[in-house]
This record gives sequence, structure tokens and C-alpha cells, in this order.
Amino acid sequence: MSDLKHVSSSPHIRHKTTTSHIMFMVIFSLMPATMFGIYNFGVSALMNIVVCVGLSVGSEFIYEKLMHKKVTVNDCSAALTGLLLALNLPPSATWWMSALGSVFAIIVVKQIFGGLGQNFMNPALAARCFLLISFTGRMTNFTYDGVSTATPLALLKSGESVNILDMVIGCTPGTIGETSAIALLAGASFLLIMGVIDLKIPASYILSFVAFITIFGGHGFDITYIVSHLAGGGLMLGAFFMATDYVTSPITAKGQIVFGILLGILTGIFRLFGGSAEGVSYAIIFCNMLVPLIERVTMPKPFGPDKKEVKANE
Repeated sequence: MSDLKHVSSSPHIRHKTTTSHIMFMVIFSLMPATMFGIYNFGVSALMNIVVCVGLSVGSEFIYEKLMHKKVTVNDCSAALTGLLLALNLPPSATWWMSALGSVFAIIVVKQIFGGLGQNFMNPALAARCFLLISFTGRMTNFTYDGVSTATPLALLKSGESVNILDMVIGCTPGTIGETSAIALLAGASFLLIMGVIDLKIPASYILSFVAFITIFGGHGFDITYIVSHLAGGGLMLGAFFMATDYVTSPITAKGQIVFGILLGILTGIFRLFGGSAEGVSYAIIFCNMLVPLIERVTMPKPFGPDKKEVKANE
């Protein structure tokens, strides 16, 4: 009996990187945008972040306990979902909106579908869209320096001029984590260097979006107009931190490029022709639902003779 070989199911070769390690690195990469958001918007931003992270972790813990499932809060995925949701909320959002969004993201979008790895769309963005539909007025009310004002994208859509330097630095109204392009690019650079993400999705997303607004934006290849769109709104946050989500993005290389191109086109359509000045959240969750189809179309063909040829030779 000692000579028997024990065979286990695949995978037989495992990487040392754990889920919690990846989640922690993404959370760490978001710290520049998070810290700037707190500095930019004050106590209200900090409160929303604490509520979202706390309720997301708490909701996952309670649900898994009630359902007699293994508690997985240690993998940090719930904490990351809460942080991403908070960064996608306006600083003026009330605590109960943050709480409702956190519970919706974890229970409805993630846990009901089987937990981490089974959700069909990004939980944080699904919760943001849920809140946008439910509380449109509150979710689109932006205050900066105590004054209610329009976001740079809203000004751009209405034909007014914007200050690009302020948009790049982040001294503008917007959601808690989207305003500073510098902070977001710093975090994205960390993820790229550490190999957590690659450029297929972000690059194809940004390039296709630039091509779309160049053709249909009415300004041609106007650098000022293009940079304003790139630095304004949630494009950088979405392209590097949410569109690259392992669970809700394609696994095939060609599929990731197709996914990014579709994101760029949809974001351009929503921004230029939609009623809202933003469109990143809706573009990502819509493309999340197309991932099975994208993977089916772009799946590499196996080596070996074609089945039709084999049948023909028989």
C-alpha cells in the first residue's frame, strides 16, 4: 500500500501569491487617491470610507456566519470592495447611503452569486449604479469648498472651459477618489511594476476612448479636450483599478483587448451622447456581462487536427 501514488485534481502547480496578498496590494495602491480624497474633501470623505469598508466587511462576515459558510473576510476582498465603493461616492453622500450601497455590493452582487470568484459584475460599481438610480439627486450633488458646483466633465459637456492643471492635481469637485489623476496614476504604476495588472485592458480602454472622442467629440484631435476627458471623472480609476478586476474581466489576451475597446466605445457614447457627463461605471458593468461571450469568441484554439478533418478521414 505504501507504493500507491496519490493523485489530486488540478491545478498541480500553484503560485505562491495568495488572494489576500493581491487584494492588499490593490488596497495599498489606492492609498494615494484615498489620502488625497480625505485631504480634499475632509471629514465627510473619511466617514464614507470608514462606513463603506466597515459595513462591507461586516456584511460578508454576518452573511457567511448565517449561511454556515467559511468566513473569508481575511482575504481582504470585502475591504477592497468597500474602499472602491467609497472612492466612487460623492463626499456629500450620507452615511446610510454608504451603508446601503455596501450591503448591496456584498450581499446582492457578491455573496448571493457564490462569493468571491462567482460574481458576474464588479460589486462596487454595481452598488454605485444602484445608488445612482435610487438617489440620483444626492449622488450627482457635488460640493467643493462649501459651494455646490458642477464637475469638470459637466462643465466640459456644457461647452465651458476647465482648468486642466486642477484636474490633474485633483483640486476639483467629484467623487472621493476620482479627482486626482496624479494619485491614481501613482497607484496604477505600483500595480504595473508589481505585476498585479498589465496594460492590455487599460491601454486598449484609454486608446479606444481617445479615438472615439477624437472622431465624434466635435473637437478633432484637440489635446486639451482629450486630456480634460482623461483627467476628469472616473476614467483613470475605472481603467486601472476596476476594469482590471480578475473575476469580472476576460482571461484571454485577445479578450482583454476586445473588452478594453468595448469599454472605450461605450464610455465615449455615454459621455458624448448620454444625459450624464460620466459613463465609466455603466460601461464597465455592461461589459462585465459580456465577458462570457467575449471569452467564448476569443478562446485560443487547441493544437491538433480539426474535428471536421478527422471525421472526413474516417
